[in-house]
Amino acid sequence: MLKHNFRKLEIWIQAMNIVKEIYEIIAQFPVDERFGLKSQMSRCAVSVPSNIAEGSSRSSIKEFSYFLDIALGSSFELETQLILAQELFNLETNLTIEKCQNLQRMIIGFKQKINN
Repeated sequence: MLKHNFRKLEIWIQAMNIVKEIYEIIAQFPVDERFGLKSQMSRCAVSVPSNIAEGSSRSSIKEFSYFLDIALGSSFELETQLILAQELFNLETNLTIEKCQNLQRMIIGFKQKINN
């Protein structure tokens, strides 16, 4: 049976750090931006470590890999939303975008490692 302690996975730790940064970024959004991009970004960001954690509880590598795919997809969605935040609200998000891209590489590498 496959079980990982998600709290010790570097991908989960990095994803949690990104969530904190996202909340700092969306706090800078205009007041009238309550429900659109702000809400989408927070849900997306939280989805990444949540899916890593959920997948770590699964009993097979195939199931864990499925949840890693969902986390990876959410990270790409989040990257797009960070670009939009930069363009729409003139916020500096390049460092967080780089962190997302690094996390994407880490998730892909971790998937390859567990699938071998």
